[in-house]
Amino acid sequence: MKALITAQRQTINSGITKNISFRISKLKQFKKLIRDNEAMLNEAIYKDFGKSEFDNYSNELALLYQDIDEAVKNIHGWSARKKVATNLANFPANSYIIPEPLGVALIIGAWNYPYQLSLAPAVAAIAAGCTVVLKPSELPANTSKVMASLINNNFNSEFFTVVEGGVEETTELLKQKFDKIFFTGSVPVGRIVYKAAAENLTPVTLELGGKSPAFITESCNMRISVKRLIWSKFLNAGQTCIAPDYVLVHSSVKKKFLETAVKEIEKATYSINNGNYVQIINNRNFERLINLIDDSKVYYGGKSDKDSRFIQPTIMADVTFADKIMEDEIFGPILPVIEYDDIDKVIDEVVSRPRPLSCYVYTNNKQIKEKVLSRISFGGGCVNDSIMHIANSNLPFGGVGNSGIGNYHGEAGFRAFTHYKSILDKSTLIEPDIKYYPHTKRKFWLIRKLMG
Repeated sequence: MKALITAQRQTINSGITKNISFRISKLKQFKKLIRDNEAMLNEAIYKDFGKSEFDNYSNELALLYQDIDEAVKNIHGWSARKKVATNLANFPANSYIIPEPLGVALIIGAWNYPYQLSLAPAVAAIAAGCTVVLKPSELPANTSKVMASLINNNFNSEFFTVVEGGVEETTELLKQKFDKIFFTGSVPVGRIVYKAAAENLTPVTLELGGKSPAFITESCNMRISVKRLIWSKFLNAGQTCIAPDYVLVHSSVKKKFLETAVKEIEKATYSINNGNYVQIINNRNFERLINLIDDSKVYYGGKSDKDSRFIQPTIMADVTFADKIMEDEIFGPILPVIEYDDIDKVIDEVVSRPRPLSCYVYTNNKQIKEKVLSRISFGGGCVNDSIMHIANSNLPFGGVGNSGIGNYHGEAGFRAFTHYKSILDKSTLIEPDIKYYPHTKRKFWLIRKLMG
C-alpha cells in the first residue's frame, strides 16, 4: 500500500492531473466503463441484497452519470483562476485564487448504496485533479469485487485503483499519508478515521448519519405527504442515511396519518420478489433491527424472515423519546411515530439531541416551516418531501456535528478535493516607503489611514 500511494504521489507531482483535458478524458472513460457494464453491476448488487435493475439505475447509476456530466460541463469554470479585489495597502497589484488538487485521495465507501456512495466521491476527486485509492465496503462483496475488477483493469493504478478488504486492510490504509480522506459510514468508524487522519494532519470529509426527524403537521397535505414520506422511508428497506428515522405527528392528525400510511404501504406491495424492496444487508444487521421492534407498539407490520433477511415495513405507534428504538439511528424498515401537541416543545426535544444529517417538515404553515428550519441544526433536508434534496447537485450534501464534516455534490464535491491557492501578484513599478524602517510619526499616521 505504501508503494501504491508513493506511485500515486509521483503522478500528482508530475502535474499531469492538473491538465483539464486529462481530467475530462478520464471522467468520460469512467462513464463509458459504467455504462458498458451496467448488466454486470446490476447482477452484483442483486446478489448482495436483492436490489432490482430499476432501483440500481434510479438510486445509484443515474446519479453517477449526472455527476460525471455536470463535472465535464463545468470543470473549466470550477478550475479557472478567480480574480479578487486587492486592498489599498497592496496597491498596485493583482490578486487571484488558483484551484489546485489536494493530491492523493483515499475514499472509503459505504455498503448501503455501494456504487453511488463509493464512486460519486471518486468522480469529484478526479474532476478536482486528485488521484484516487478507493476502498469499497466489504459487506456487499459482489459489488466490491465488480468495482475492483472494472476499475483496476481499465485504469492505471498510479491514477485510480480499488483496494478490497475489511478492517485489516482499512487500518493499514489509514496508517499511510494521504492528502485527503473521504469517508462515508457510521459515527463510531468516522471517529476512528478522523483520529487516524489527525496523525498526518490530513483533511477529511466525513459523511455520517444520525436520527433524522420528519414532522407531520396539522396543516400538511396528508395524501401527498404520506406518499412521499413512506417512499423515502422504505426505499432500500430503510437502509438510507438520509431516510426519515422517525416521524413526529401532531395529535390532531395522528389517526389520519397512521391510516393513510398503512394504505400507502399496502399499495406499494413491498416485496423482494417484485423488485421494489431489498434484503437487510447481513444477519448481524437483521438481528439488530429485530431487537428494536417492540411488539406491544407495532401498529402495522413486524413480520420477518431470517432466511431471506426480510423485514416487513413496520410502523410503531405511541413511541416516546425514552424508547429503545430512539437511542440510535435505525437504518432499517421500522418507522417510529411520536405524537406531539406543542411544536416548540417537540423541537426542544429534537435540538437537545445530536444534530441529524437530515430533517423534513411537511406543512403548509409558513411560521411552522420557518421555526423548524431556523431552530434545528441539521445537514440538509426538505420541506414537503424527504431525501430528494440529494438529487439536486446545486445543494451541497453533508452533515453537521455528529452527522458529518464537510460536504460534496456538484461544485461542492470539486471543492472538497481542492486547495485554493491565494496569490498576490505585485507590480515592481513603484514601491511606497511607508512600511520600511525607520518608522516616523507621519508613516504611522499614514498606516492608520490606510489600514483603519
